[in-house]
Amino acid sequence: MLDLHPEPLSRDNFAPFGDVMDCHGAKSFPINEGTTDRFHDLAELDVTQDGGRAIISIFRGRPRTYPLEITMMERHPISSQAFYPLENRPYLVVVAAAHKEPLKSDLRVFMATGSQGVNYHRGVWHHPLLVLERESDFLIVDRGGAGHNLDEVTLNNDTTVTIIL
Repeated sequence: MLDLHPEPLSRDNFAPFGDVMDCHGAKSFPINEGTTDRFHDLAELDVTQDGGRAIISIFRGRPRTYPLEITMMERHPISSQAFYPLENRPYLVVVAAAHKEPLKSDLRVFMATGSQGVNYHRGVWHHPLLVLERESDFLIVDRGGAGHNLDEVTLNNDTTVTIIL
């Protein structure tokens, strides 16, 4: 049995898995005659391999019941995938390193604030969207075009991994 407790999401502790998109502490500069601040280049998109192109989608996630057992993970082997919440609600991010098929002992869970987005680097294992409070929308930037860009794995059953809030 392995219980995972969410750790705060920060640029430093999430760096092995991708980018944290957050205006707090990010560099900005004024545009539009000084009426707008631009928080520029918050994530490194990686979507053009094998003729891919950037696409923008909205995902609407529904809450799950916690404690939650983690039984599967997914990854995108030829592109990054960015999630940014459209409502100011916290959510969970479950990840494992990209280098191999994940083991349950490889998993890490982060608590994202409603003002933080994540950009999973190419090949990083992650759990599908985990909203907490109520149905929530997210802006997604990922890869469109031909080519296989989704791997899913069922985690082995020798250990039960549960997220405890």
